[in-house]
Amino acid sequence: QVQLQESGPGLVKPSQTLSLTCTVSGGSITTNYYYWSWIRQPPGKGLEWIGYITYSGSTYYSPSLKSRTSISRELSKNQFTLQLSSVTPEDTAVYYCAGYRTSISVFEPWGQGTQVTVSS
Repeated sequence: QVQLQESGPGLVKPSQTLSLTCTVSGGSITTNYYYWSWIRQPPGKGLEWIGYITYSGSTYYSPSLKSRTSISRELSKNQFTLQLSSVTPEDTAVYYCAGYRTSISVFEPWGQGTQVTVSS
């Protein structure tokens, strides 16, 4: 059973870069079952897809965040990471990593989520 766990700082200063890591257990991030995704939910708002990295290492980003986003992976640690640069308080959200199951077009499984607050 594939499980995901997010990690990273809970507080980031404006203009800095937000960095989060998702550790995958129970399966390899090179499996072609999944695209490995980042999704966020700002307070009082709906879910927003940020982007994903495929099993071959290709990346796709939300057009609205593309200029500030980078998703990469560390194969030796079975991890993938999110970097979001030049953050503002509007980037405050709960950040989730999730596996996008390509065969059935659903996000499953999800990590538990991690709160990131952008504040000076």
